[in-house]
Amino acid sequence: MSDANASRGPLADIRVVDLSRLAPGPYCTMLLADLGADVIVVGGGRAGVAIPEFSRGKRHIALDLKAPAGRAALHALAKTADVVVEGFRPGVADRIGAGYGELSALNPRLVYCALTGFGQDGPRAKEAGHDITYLALSGVLGGLGPKGAPPEAPLNLVADFAGGSLIAAIGILAAVVEAKASGRGQFIDAAMMDGALSLMAMHLPLWRTPLWPERGDGLLGGGAPFYRTYACADGGFMAVGALERGFFETLWRTLELGAAPDHMDRAQWPAIERTLARTFACAPRDHWTALFAGTDACVAPVLAPDETWSDPHVAARHPGCGPQRVPAVPRLSRTPALARPLDLSDRTGEVLRALGLSDAEVSAAAAPDEPEGRTGLAWPPDLR
Repeated sequence: MSDANASRGPLADIRVVDLSRLAPGPYCTMLLADLGADVIVVGGGRAGVAIPEFSRGKRHIALDLKAPAGRAALHALAKTADVVVEGFRPGVADRIGAGYGELSALNPRLVYCALTGFGQDGPRAKEAGHDITYLALSGVLGGLGPKGAPPEAPLNLVADFAGGSLIAAIGILAAVVEAKASGRGQFIDAAMMDGALSLMAMHLPLWRTPLWPERGDGLLGGGAPFYRTYACADGGFMAVGALERGFFETLWRTLELGAAPDHMDRAQWPAIERTLARTFACAPRDHWTALFAGTDACVAPVLAPDETWSDPHVAARHPGCGPQRVPAVPRLSRTPALARPLDLSDRTGEVLRALGLSDAEVSAAAAPDEPEGRTGLAWPPDLR
């Protein structure tokens, strides 16, 4: 790769056609765009626009896939693509001329990722679902939250983004590498339910053991007093993760609590919890933040989402980032990921003319203009 290409990112020669709408697909393709891929988002129809915050570095076009001209334009685009990503329920892409069989016949090297909730087969394959649905059925949700209260979902981070977007991106990258060697693409069945199950690889065997006897208990589930949060005098919270012996001893020593007890003896847990709760309640969060700065106690302030950008470590590693511009990750030394500019303008004419379509063909293929503006709450969120 030339130095010029290196500056464009490691995926500079990869074209991705993104047909997805809901959060997992657009976030997956944003990661690819950050790495330099040419991501073309195909909009149009009643599904609306993709989430703007996931649209940086992408080009947006609008096609009427119900019309023959719109399908023909998509097929012309697919011939130039390395990857197609879609998030329809099984069978829908086939009905609109965007299925794997039809597109791979036009482009045998195409990597086609279908990112769905339940996957392409099984009794629930065509059912609707959201992150909380997949967490519920994978056993994740049943293990989250305190005793004596309903389970609590960690936003929509686990199934949508970790089990969906990230797993799909790994599959895409693996298939693209293989296609470069074989000249043949393949179909990727990426299911958020499957991803959630994979993420539980360490935790599922621990269920109903002393390490995780029930929800809200065990070393990581909320029962251990050295792996939980504590309220401070000002209403803030500190997160304590002093799991290993050395970290726990540093915690105890920093708080000047005397000789550290055996923190792995469950009989000691009530007394440890009382001591830590009483101690942290004596001073505000900022006091404890300063006290534990630079220590190996695994203690940190619980920051609100709008506070994290002023944390010294975050500010040092990601200057210029904020709620509307999360960092591009991971860091690569020679071909870095970059948070590329956000451009939501309609590039339909530009993209289709580059494929050789005439003005008349572009006009026939383009989707009708979508009405602008939404009121009240909506999903996906439009944060513009």
